[in-house]
Amino acid sequence: MALSPREEEAAAIAAAIEQFVSETALSAGDEGETIGPWQRAALIEGVGAKGTVVDSEGGERWLS
Repeated sequence: MALSPREEEAAAIAAAIEQFVSETALSAGDEGETIGPWQRAALIEGVGAKGTVVDSEGGERWLS
């Protein structure tokens, strides 16, 4: 049997979802922006999606 959330819990869940949506939604001024802040940082730092990674001791290599 599934339990229903109390009214206060349901309101808190709805508020958390609304906050998440408002924080992650594009603003009206961002319409022309095609890359996000994480991708921009990766480009600035020269990080690629498919790179060879070597552990700190110079051992194992694998593709990231």
